[in-house]
Amino acid sequence: MKALIQRVKQAEVSIDGRSHSKIGRGILTLLGVEENDSAKEAEWLVQKIIGLRIFPDDEGKMNLSLADLGLSHLVVSQFTLLGDVRKGRRPHFLNAGDPQKAKELFHGFVRLSQDRGITTEQGVFAADMEVSLINDGPVTFMIDTPESL
Repeated sequence: MKALIQRVKQAEVSIDGRSHSKIGRGILTLLGVEENDSAKEAEWLVQKIIGLRIFPDDEGKMNLSLADLGLSHLVVSQFTLLGDVRKGRRPHFLNAGDPQKAKELFHGFVRLSQDRGITTEQGVFAADMEVSLINDGPVTFMIDTPESL
């Protein structure tokens, strides 16, 4: 799995011009599911994201996590994170997971976040979405799950 996470002041998903889901302060996760991913990768990645100390403490140091502060999480499926652009000018998506399996893992990822007490919103898997956000910092990280899980 790959995730691009952004610390946000707010984020929103709209579909066909209508607001579908939104959060205030928290983390926006763009999530890509690869062909060999399983529930193990989802579990590891949720734990990493909600525990990552990327929010400032009273001294302004990145020392607090989403879980520490009780902030919100917005998860959006993003298979283009898996695009390989190293050759040619057209990305290929050979590492992207089967759509049905990816959909199940996406929804499982959202449930895992919710099960840990995090207010978690989501986009619609495979929908044409508009994602708007106010990046706080900006603070952005790319996270790949380890191959050894």
